[in-house]
Amino acid sequence: MTTAPIRAVHGVAEIAAVTDYFSDVWHTPRTAPPYPAEVLHSLIHAGGAVHVALDGTRVAGAAVVVLGPQGDTYSLVAAADQGLGLAVKRAQRAWALDRGARTMRWTFDPLVGRNARFNLAKLGAVGTEYLVDFYGPMADGVNDGDESDRLTVTWDLTAPEPAAPPPPGMDDAHDRRAALAPAGVSAVAPDGGPLTLHDRDGQRVWCRVPDDIVALRAAAPALALRWRHAVRAVFTDAFARGCTATGMSRDGWYTLTHQEQTA
Repeated sequence: MTTAPIRAVHGVAEIAAVTDYFSDVWHTPRTAPPYPAEVLHSLIHAGGAVHVALDGTRVAGAAVVVLGPQGDTYSLVAAADQGLGLAVKRAQRAWALDRGARTMRWTFDPLVGRNARFNLAKLGAVGTEYLVDFYGPMADGVNDGDESDRLTVTWDLTAPEPAAPPPPGMDDAHDRRAALAPAGVSAVAPDGGPLTLHDRDGQRVWCRVPDDIVALRAAAPALALRWRHAVRAVFTDAFARGCTATGMSRDGWYTLTHQEQTA
């Protein structure tokens, strides 16, 4: 699976297959896809790109990227079967670098911890902006019933890839959190456990998210919404004080770091 070929697509049939894939990922009817084929055609015509990863003839991943101003690119959407996410993002990076871009931005749901870990720990992107209810109400099968907060990440396309993450049980963020826990738990999460931890000098905050927000939304939407509001309060306060999201541990804790510490 991880060796699936990845390439830019242009033809009507290929783009239709990408549209169907996105419908399956976001649990929408194929007659009402989240990214209609005509929209993808228009983005390609305007200078963007749609990349696809193929497992034989089956679409196993896809991503859409457009050029932005002043050496920036924007990844509108990316999704891939397990093991292909990094290859899809590398294809987007290569496309962007070939066109003189230096950075790439996109948004994701900050409550989805696995995506946060991929974006922050595996790619080395940084969470730079918290957007409250960015899309308004969403009616797909993944986000329905929740408020659509999003975290903007910025990826330096010229930076070296991060070193391989440590094995389970050796997570650096977990070790730091355990050492600094006496500095104080300042908030309680909706499940009764700790929501945030602070280091002694106030330069870092750790914020926990639920194990599987998608499953929680389906099983207990009111509790999922409480998590949304709790994490929102932490992030908006931290970002207002000059923090960015710089890491995500294996057990679901963000590291929010004051920008002076990352300079």
